[in-house]
Amino acid sequence: MVDEERGYALQLTDPMERHRLHSAPSPDATLPEKDAPHAAPPHHAYSMAYGYTADRLQLFWDRLRGKGRRRVGWLESGKNIVLSSFLNIFLIFIPLAWASHWEMTQWGHDATFALCFLAIIPLECIFDWGGEQMAMYLGKDLGDLLIITLNNAVEAVLAIILLAKCELRLLQSTIVGVVILHLLLIPGTAFLVGGYNIRQQALHPHHTDLNHTLLMIGVLATMLPTAFFAALDRGANAVTAAGQETASTLVNDVTRGQILKMSRGMAIMLLVVYIASRLYLHNPPGGNNALTVPHDAPEAIHHAEAHLLEEEPLIHPLACALLLVVTVGLMAVTAEFLVESIDAVRETSGIQTEWFGLILLPIVSFSADGAVAILFFFQSIYDHLTHREILVPSMLARGRAIDLSIQFTLWWMPVLVLLGWWTSKPMHLLFDYLEVSLLLGSCFLVNYVTADSKTNWVEGLIMIVFYFMIALVTWFYPGQPEVAFMLHCEGSVAEAVAEGAEGTIEAAASEVARAVARAVSS
Repeated sequence: MVDEERGYALQLTDPMERHRLHSAPSPDATLPEKDAPHAAPPHHAYSMAYGYTADRLQLFWDRLRGKGRRRVGWLESGKNIVLSSFLNIFLIFIPLAWASHWEMTQWGHDATFALCFLAIIPLECIFDWGGEQMAMYLGKDLGDLLIITLNNAVEAVLAIILLAKCELRLLQSTIVGVVILHLLLIPGTAFLVGGYNIRQQALHPHHTDLNHTLLMIGVLATMLPTAFFAALDRGANAVTAAGQETASTLVNDVTRGQILKMSRGMAIMLLVVYIASRLYLHNPPGGNNALTVPHDAPEAIHHAEAHLLEEEPLIHPLACALLLVVTVGLMAVTAEFLVESIDAVRETSGIQTEWFGLILLPIVSFSADGAVAILFFFQSIYDHLTHREILVPSMLARGRAIDLSIQFTLWWMPVLVLLGWWTSKPMHLLFDYLEVSLLLGSCFLVNYVTADSKTNWVEGLIMIVFYFMIALVTWFYPGQPEVAFMLHCEGSVAEAVAEGAEGTIEAAASEVARAVARAVSS
C-alpha cells in the first residue's frame, strides 16, 4: 500500500500535472445549455496547449541542466567515473591493445585480438553507467532510449567497421548473433539471476505486446529475401561449394541486383516502422502525453521514474556527455584494431566464420554485463544464506535486452544496408538459411516466454540452454556458399564463384599432400 501511494504521489510531483488535474472539471458537474455557446473559443484551447507545451519544455530543460539537484563538480565527476565499476581496471588493456596493433610483428594477431577484446569490456561498462546517469537528467522515457542505444554501441561500431572493411559475410552473421544474444542469453541471464529466489518477475505488459510485433516484423524482413532466393531455385541444383555451375544460373549479378533493390526498399520501410514505434511509445495518443509516464503504466514504471527524480546523480551532465563521446571514440579505434586481427585469428584457430560472427564477436558486448551477473549471482547466494536484503542491480534490467534486439533489427540493420548502398557495398538482407531459422526459433521462444508479461528463473534457464544449443550447432557449420558469393565485394558474382572453385581445389590438393606425407612418414 505504501508503494502504491508513493507511485500515485509521484504523478502529482509534476507542476503541470497538478495544474491539469486540479483545473479539470468534476465529472459530476454539468453546464447549463444556455452557457454552451459561450465555451472557450478554439484559439483559447490552442493557447492552453501551447502554454502547456512551453512549460513542459521548460521543465525538461530545467531537469536536463540539473536544476533543483545537488550540483556535481568536474573533479567529483572524474572521481566518480573512476570508481563507477571495478571493471574499470580493465582500462589498462586499451594502451596495451593499441601497442599490440602497432607492433603486430612482435605481439602477434592473437595477442592483439585478446587485448582488444578485454579493452572493450570496461568501455561497455562505461556506456551502461553513463546511460544510467544521463537517465536522471533525461527522465525514464528518453533515458531508456539512450541506454538502449548506448548498449548497442559496441555492436553498431563493430558492424560499421566490418562494412567498411567489406567483411559482409562476417557482418551478416554478426547481426544475427547480436540479435540472438539479446533475445536469449542476456534476458535469460537476467531472468535466472534476478528470479532464482522469487516465484515470478513482471514485465511491462504494454511494451511486451508491442515488442512481439516489432520483433516479428524485423525477423520476417530477413526471411522474405531468403524465401525469394529459395523459390527461384525451382528444385534445380544450386551452385556447390566447389563453384561448379550446373543448370541453375541462380547465383549471378542479375539475381543479386534484384535482392539489393528489394533489401534497400525494405530497409527504408523498417526505418519507418521503428520511428513510428518510438513516436507511439514516447508520445502515445492523448493530450499532453509526450515524454511522460502514462497514468495507466504499472506501478513499477512510476517507481522507476520516482527513483530517477529522487536519486542524486554522480556526474555533471556536460561531463557525462563528454565521457560518452570520448568512450565512443576509444571504442571505434579499439574495435577497428579488433576487426583487423580477425582474419589471422580465424586462420590460426580454425574457427568457422559462422561461429566467429554468431557467437564470439557478439559476446564482446555481453562480457561486462556477464561479469556483473556472475558476481551478483554469487553475492545473492551469500546474502540469502546470511539473511540480508537482496537487491537487483540496474544493469540486469529484465525487459531492456529485448528492446536491444528490436533496435538492432529495425534500426541498425536497415542503416547498414543503406550505408552499403551509399558506399557501393553489396550489403543485402539475403541471409544464410540456418541463420534465418535461428532467428525465427529464437523469436518464437522469446514470444512464448514473455507472452503473459511474467517470467521465472526456469524460463531464463531454458533461454540460456537454447543459446548454448545454437553455439554447439554453429561450431560445426561452414556456412552457405551461395550467400557468400552474393556478398562478394570485389568484382562480379561469377568471379566470386570462380575464386571459390580455385580455393576449393587448392584446399583439396593441400589435404592430399598432407595425407601422402603422413603415409610416407609412417
